[in-house]
Amino acid sequence: MPLMAVSFFFFICFSVLQIPLFSTTTIHKTALIRPNFTTQQDISPKNDTPTTYFEVTNPIKLPKTKSCSYLVLKHDFAYTYGKPPILTNYTPPSNCPSKKFPKIILEWKATSKGRQFDRIFGIWLSGVEIFRSCTAEPRPNGVIWTVKKDITRYSSLLMTNQTLAVYIGNIVDSKYTGVYHVEIFVHFYHTEKVRNPFKGFDSVADLIVPISRNLPLNDGLWFEIENSTDVQSKEFKIPQNVYRAVLEIYVSFHENDEFWYGNLPNDYITANNRSDIAGNGAFREVIVSLDDVVVGAVWPFTVIYTGGINPLLWRPISGIGSFDLPSYDIEITPLLGKILDGSSHNISFSVTNALNVWYVDANLHLWLDKKSVKTEGKLLEFSSLPLSFSLASNFTGLDGSFVTNARRSISMTGWVKSSYGIVTTRSSQSFSYSNSMVMGNDANLQVVDQTIEFNDTVYAKTWSFSVQVLESFKKFQLHMYSDGVEMGDKSYASISNVTLLFDEKRLKCGSSASSVHNLQNAQGYMLVKDQSIDSGLGSTQQIYKYNDDKGCYFRNISSSNYTVLYDKVINSCSKLINTVS
Repeated sequence: MPLMAVSFFFFICFSVLQIPLFSTTTIHKTALIRPNFTTQQDISPKNDTPTTYFEVTNPIKLPKTKSCSYLVLKHDFAYTYGKPPILTNYTPPSNCPSKKFPKIILEWKATSKGRQFDRIFGIWLSGVEIFRSCTAEPRPNGVIWTVKKDITRYSSLLMTNQTLAVYIGNIVDSKYTGVYHVEIFVHFYHTEKVRNPFKGFDSVADLIVPISRNLPLNDGLWFEIENSTDVQSKEFKIPQNVYRAVLEIYVSFHENDEFWYGNLPNDYITANNRSDIAGNGAFREVIVSLDDVVVGAVWPFTVIYTGGINPLLWRPISGIGSFDLPSYDIEITPLLGKILDGSSHNISFSVTNALNVWYVDANLHLWLDKKSVKTEGKLLEFSSLPLSFSLASNFTGLDGSFVTNARRSISMTGWVKSSYGIVTTRSSQSFSYSNSMVMGNDANLQVVDQTIEFNDTVYAKTWSFSVQVLESFKKFQLHMYSDGVEMGDKSYASISNVTLLFDEKRLKCGSSASSVHNLQNAQGYMLVKDQSIDSGLGSTQQIYKYNDDKGCYFRNISSSNYTVLYDKVINSCSKLINTVS
């Protein structure tokens, strides 16, 4: 059977991140299902100026006074595959006029020139991951990209000496010449304001415990989950004066599961005798367990890396979440009664239906009662229902349709007694998932429509009968259309359309706190010769809306062939309302 007789999604709509840079497997493992390709020639407008790549997002609101900036690391990442992370000593700033920082910003600056694949990378402080991202793909004339991330929630770490680790698994040889020249800064913004001693949902944790792999390592600090039965775990112990706990989880997916939302059911693969196609269907979830009991889940947003589907789509506008991968919070305060015993406990991760490979780790954020040596708690109610799952397959040969649906809910209630009194907390998660997939034209055509709704609620009732409520309603949508034709002589052409939607509304005590609407449409075609992109075009349009009680931000932008065609920004709520109306 010729190559193009199998789903075009698996042979064309793959990321050039196909080399398993962090896996212990060899770099040629996935060659049959994701052959290498890269831009054979610079098909963009000719000039000597480096291209600036960027992700469209809400600019960080900063205090008027910047206290100080700190260059944490400057390093050139050349051939780093299989080598240990780059380590450096981090020390808190000594020249700042204040030690109170309401805002701390991580700034990543990087350049690269030549030819290179995209690479997933991470930054850790003493095992606590603070940033996960994907590199931009370079051009012969060079690329520049800068990412700023609010890392204020890691303040307790940033105020003490730490070991900073950065891992990029890069390969440089005669063909792939791109070296990543990186500078990492931390910017501190100061204030003389004193925080309320009772810490609500907006406060930062006093202690962060890493739930990650231990140094020394050769391949980063995240856990690698290789299949559906693989379970990765970490023992931990918490102080006995904790009164709140939140587990923050980082997730990314690679190799055979980089495009899990387009993976086909195993019965289809078996019937067509195509064991070289990524399978296990199109549903994935990250399961989080405490002492072998499921206490939370993550149904991740479908981040498309900078080389994904058609690399020309993401130049210069990067895919949603690709330069700053989201992390996911699970409130586990109701479970404190189970782990405030001074003993070691275990947090573990698995991925439903997983193929190789998923990178998962977590940070346990803890709030400490500094007026008490020991707090106490009790779990009152706990419900973790089994996954509800259905799959309807209807196919003949290589063509057909597949509809997948899933639901899950988890809830828990418990109280904690501290010097602040007794606080009863209820935490709940609810998920729904639908995926409709169509294969046509002897599997050269694939259409995927997927929706994930991911809602969580935290309800805390204090000793004075005051109530704090935090609700988050998320909707993740993906539409992908891919079609192609074989042209002979190891050549083929493809067209692809992609729509990504990231919607989130956060409510506090029943009133609207903030909302994000991020919609991205991308279209492109490419001609591939001998596993290299010979020619093509990518275009992207994006609308970003953000509002909270402090203001609004709106951006409408489009690009084509490395060039921004239109870019309208509105920073005023009144102007935004008038524009919409």
